[in-house]
Amino acid sequence: VQLVESGGGLVQPGGSLRLSCAASGFTFSSYWMYWVRQAPGKGLEWISSINRGGGVTYHADSVKDRFTISRDNAKNTLYLEMSSLKPDDTALYYCARDKNFEGFFPSTNTADYDYWGQGTQVTVSS
Repeated sequence: VQLVESGGGLVQPGGSLRLSCAASGFTFSSYWMYWVRQAPGKGLEWISSINRGGGVTYHADSVKDRFTISRDNAKNTLYLEMSSLKPDDTALYYCARDKNFEGFFPSTNTADYDYWGQGTQVTVSS
């Protein structure tokens, strides 16, 4: 199993970025997938979930209406569209896989995620 994030970088406040997570080594379409971030000096924060087919999504209140999670199962890729970025969004962003094969329910508890990417850094600063 491998998850590889990309798309991070330095962006000004109010700007946009799209993160990608390329998955391999497992049946991507059989798992709930997540985005999680970790700001400097802080713990892990769940921010978005998406179901196996991509039709059901959840976002943390801190990013709701600004971030959108999506997936392309044909390309085995997870995405996070981020807009109206704020300095508080500065963090290392990870994609992660749910531990349950063909699970029905998501989890916001990061202990329920069994594989993680290496992370991609997003810095929001003028």
